[in-house]
Amino acid sequence: MPCQVKLPGVSHFDAPRPALARGQVRFVGDSVALVVAESSEIARDACELIEVDYHELTPVVGIDAALAPGAPEIWPGCEGNKCFDWSVGDKDAANAAFDDAAHVTHLTLGQNRIVMNSIETRLAVGEWDEASETYTLTATTQGPDLIRRLLAEPVLGVAPDKLRVLTPDVGGGFGLKHYLYNEYALVLWAARRLGRPVSWTSTRLDAFQTDTHGRIQVADAALALDENGRFLALRVSTVADLGAYLSTMAPLVPTVAMMVALANLYTTPVIHFRSRGVFTNTTPVDAYRGAGRPEAVYIVERLIDAAAMETGIDPIELRRRNLIPEAAMPYTTPSGHVYDSGRFAENMQRVLDVAGHAKFEERRRASEARGLLRGFGIANYVENTGGATQESAEIRVGGDGRVRLAVGTQSTGQGHETTFPQVLAGYLGLAEDSIDFVQGDSDDLPFGGGTGGSRSLAMAGSAIRMAGDETVARATEIATHLFECSADDIQYEKGILRISGTDREIGLFELARRAEAGDGVPTGIAGPLMGHAHYECEAPTYPNGCHACEVEIDPDTGVVKVVAYCAIDDFGRIINSQVVSGQVHGGVAQGIGQAILEEAIYDKSGQLLTASYMDYPLPRASDIPALVNDFNEVPCTTNALGVKGAGESGAIAAPPAVMNAIVNALRPLRIRHLDMPATPAKVWAAIRAARAGGSGQAAG
Repeated sequence: MPCQVKLPGVSHFDAPRPALARGQVRFVGDSVALVVAESSEIARDACELIEVDYHELTPVVGIDAALAPGAPEIWPGCEGNKCFDWSVGDKDAANAAFDDAAHVTHLTLGQNRIVMNSIETRLAVGEWDEASETYTLTATTQGPDLIRRLLAEPVLGVAPDKLRVLTPDVGGGFGLKHYLYNEYALVLWAARRLGRPVSWTSTRLDAFQTDTHGRIQVADAALALDENGRFLALRVSTVADLGAYLSTMAPLVPTVAMMVALANLYTTPVIHFRSRGVFTNTTPVDAYRGAGRPEAVYIVERLIDAAAMETGIDPIELRRRNLIPEAAMPYTTPSGHVYDSGRFAENMQRVLDVAGHAKFEERRRASEARGLLRGFGIANYVENTGGATQESAEIRVGGDGRVRLAVGTQSTGQGHETTFPQVLAGYLGLAEDSIDFVQGDSDDLPFGGGTGGSRSLAMAGSAIRMAGDETVARATEIATHLFECSADDIQYEKGILRISGTDREIGLFELARRAEAGDGVPTGIAGPLMGHAHYECEAPTYPNGCHACEVEIDPDTGVVKVVAYCAIDDFGRIINSQVVSGQVHGGVAQGIGQAILEEAIYDKSGQLLTASYMDYPLPRASDIPALVNDFNEVPCTTNALGVKGAGESGAIAAPPAVMNAIVNALRPLRIRHLDMPATPAKVWAAIRAARAGGSGQAAG
């Protein structure tokens, strides 16, 4: 099962994953055998009869172990377990800026390994039709066409039209359901061999061990400032744990996807970024909600707070001095990305106002009176909407008063079923309840980019607009024959086509009925009234905003409680504020989870110690405060809808906002950094060490 990504300008060691392990098992969860039975109970009993003759190898667990001199090679010929060594930016200019700097702040920051934890586990049903020699895969994916393209020719050795992929309702994706898994190939292989449908459903243990994990990297980062606190240069060197195999898009995350957000919202003139990827005997790692952007923003926002502590400049003032001004739009970052729109300083001021920052010191003193430490933190963020740069949409108007809308994206809980009909209804002037939304069938459209990287509304929405234009154009062409007039004489408005200046008109659905029946319509244009569009994105969108967090810490137990959280986000034009707010809430919850709770931990033998909810804590309702969020709608200039992505903002902004608040609360103890997650044990140990005379960066 091949990796889809090729890094620009550098080669990487290819580590394709077989559907079943060949000769060597590389992580706990690597599949070694396939059992097919009439029931899952019988299959489990049959598994107990399989004996595997294992010869134990020395495991490589963790980044340090992978890079250690003389470490065992997970892949023969992969020297030092290094998959790639990739860099971008002007290294000489960065070094010169650091040489001239009045102050340099340095941090070593870790990103904890995350289990993605969708509410519903993965499943797959494979079918084979002998007559048509066609496979059908029903699976919970984030885009059926993407899975078809990854699976058909590269794995099954068949043309794409010989594989149909169906995706029903999906209970959460977060990235993990965007990728190709061995079970998809295995159920299809078994179905063809047996001549019967074969199904598989992941258990929660399977999900912990075999769903792609997220994040997990270590970065050495430094920020150079002049005597006035102006940023001169940023230098980042990161090492990412890729797991045992290269997942579908794995090399993209700690390289290209990170690079686009390292400038964040600041006027840093020079950035140099180096990224290395290493193999370990652990579950493969791929994009998790935000995919590289959370890692980059976390580095920048933590560096700024550390620099503020060292220079004595207020962290808000330090950000204010370096924010990109609205007058500079469009703004080109050192990496060549062009921010087309945004009011970054306004976002920050609004979140400070909403959070009541002016009275924070009063709240801090009140907490101190109760024996608690209180901290305030903010984080600015930017995201480059990712994913495929193409998308399709198809509209079919029926004579029965219904409109069928099909798109190539796939809802996994984002509310596409609400938003996309709303876009089409608003554009064509039709009732929303007249539109039947269709998704999840790779046979519906010639291409589908799927859902990932906050791309759906900007991409599919633009394709819907284009398909709407084509539908109206075709309807106008048909109307010219019915009215015996020129196309220039016909106006379309709110489902009605009429001859300008007259009372001669026809409804869109009646026109569709007559076109289908060939009633007064020439044979050459008779038939279904349809519009199809294939949209190609010329430039991405750059969602941005500012989030603020307050925490209280019990110094006697190390327990961190997030007591307030505010968000001001610029998603461009908002189509449905409730849907978008839901996305913000979900992302913030996941970001808080990463900051204070979640971490997948392996022991030295490669066993996953946190393989159930008994050991891996997810945020509960009591861990999430009442979120206050609002929008600063600055329309995007790079798509017709003026929209920017929204789905990943909370997961990008929350970790640095929460950690900045925690370190701010610990500032009286001279603790300048903690790695995520800020668990009670870790926080308590840092406080104890500081009180015993230690200071500086606490151990991760």
